[in-house]
Amino acid sequence: MANNPIANLLRAPELKQKIIFTLLVLLVYRTGAHITVPGLDVGILRQQFGTLQNTFLGIYDMFVGGGLSRATIFALGIMPYISASIMFQLLAAVFPTVEKMQKEGEDGRKKLTQWTRYTTVGLSIMQGYGFAVFLQSIPGAVTTPGFGFIFTTVTALTTGALFIMWLGEQITEHGIGNGMSLLIFFSIIEGFPAALLRTWEALSVGEIGLLALVVLGVVVVGVCAGVVAMTMASRKIPVQIPRKVVGRGRIQEGQKSFIPLRVNSAGVMPIIFAQSFIVIPGTLAAFSSTPWLRTLSEIFQPQTWPYYVTYAALILFFTYFYTAIIFNPVDLAENLKKQGAFIPGVKPGTRTAEYIDRVLTRVTLPGSIYLALIALLPFWIFDIFNIQTFFFGGTSLLIVVGVGLDTVQQAQQLLMLRHYDGFMKKGRVKIRGRQRVM
Repeated sequence: MANNPIANLLRAPELKQKIIFTLLVLLVYRTGAHITVPGLDVGILRQQFGTLQNTFLGIYDMFVGGGLSRATIFALGIMPYISASIMFQLLAAVFPTVEKMQKEGEDGRKKLTQWTRYTTVGLSIMQGYGFAVFLQSIPGAVTTPGFGFIFTTVTALTTGALFIMWLGEQITEHGIGNGMSLLIFFSIIEGFPAALLRTWEALSVGEIGLLALVVLGVVVVGVCAGVVAMTMASRKIPVQIPRKVVGRGRIQEGQKSFIPLRVNSAGVMPIIFAQSFIVIPGTLAAFSSTPWLRTLSEIFQPQTWPYYVTYAALILFFTYFYTAIIFNPVDLAENLKKQGAFIPGVKPGTRTAEYIDRVLTRVTLPGSIYLALIALLPFWIFDIFNIQTFFFGGTSLLIVVGVGLDTVQQAQQLLMLRHYDGFMKKGRVKIRGRQRVM
C-alpha cells in the first residue's frame, strides 16, 4: 500500500498541531479582511476601484485579497512590513551600519527586526492617511467626511497592519511555513473561486469559446510546471575543503561540496518592482486631468507594445539589481577563504569573487528572461483569445507556486526530522538492551 503524504503529515502530532494553528491564524486573517472601516459606502468604492484595475491601487488590492477595494480594517495587509523589510535590504547595500547589524548574529537580527517594526508603524500611518484622503475624494463614498473619519480610518488601518504583522510572526514561530508569505498566498488564492465562476459564466453565455478555455488550461498547467522547474533550478559550483589536523593529531579528511546559484535568485521581486513602475503613468492619470499624463497613460496601457517592451526591460533590470543586493560574491569568497575551502582551478580571494560574479551574471540572464515571459504570457493569451475574466497573472502565479513549494519543503523536513528522531530513539533503546544483557 503506497504511503499517503497527507496522512503521514496528520499522523505526526507536532506537525498536525502546526498545520491546525496555521489554518486558524489564516482564518482570523481572512475574517478581518471582510470587516469594513466605519463610515463608508462600499458599493460606490467598488465602482471606483473598477476603473483603477491597471493602477498601483489595483495591484496592491490583489496582494491584500481585495481588502483595499472593500476598505477593510486589514486593507493595508502585510505590505507595510514587507516594504520595511525590503527597505532595510536596500539600505544594507548603502549604509555599513545596517550591513554590520545583519552580520552580528542573533543580537543584530533582533535589533534589525525591531527597527523594521518601527518602520512598519510609520509606513502604515502614512499609507493609512493617504488612503483615507483618497476615500474622501470619492463623491458619496464617505458618509461623514472630516478629521474624525481620517483619524478613525488611520487608526483602524494602522492597528490592522500591526496585527497582521503579529499574525505572520506567530505563523513563522509556531506554525508551518513563512507567515508573511502565507498571508499573501491566501490573499491571492481567495480570488480564484470567484474568477473561475466568472469564467464559467462567460463560457455559458458564449463570451469564451471551449477551445480557448482548453488552450488556456493547458497554458496554465505548462506555466506552473515551468515555474516549479525554474524555481528549483540552480547552477552548482564545486567547492573543495582540504583535509586538516583537528585536536591531537586527528586528521579530518577533505570534503567535496558545492555552492548552489539559483537561476531565479531574485524570486518575484523584479516583477513587483517592474509593476510598481509601469503603473505610475496610469495611477497619476487616474487622479489628474493633465493632458500629457493622459497621453502617457494611453501609450503605456496593457496590451500595447510600448507596455510590453518597457515592462520586459524593467523586469530584466530589476532582476540583476535585486540579485546584486541579496547576493554578495565578495563576502562569499571571503567566507570560503576563512574556512580554507576553494573552487578547483580558481585562486582564493579576489579571483574567486570574480569567478562567482561571472557565473552569477550568466545564470541570472535566463532567469530574468524567464521572469519576463511569465509576466507577459497572460497578457498575450488574453489578447489572442479575448479573455478578460480569468484570474491568471505572472506575479500571482509565481507567489502561489513559490510559497506552496517552500511550505511543502518545510513540512517534508519536519516529517524527516521526526522519523530521524524516532530512529535514533529506537537505536538507543537497542543499545541499552544489549548492555543489560552483557
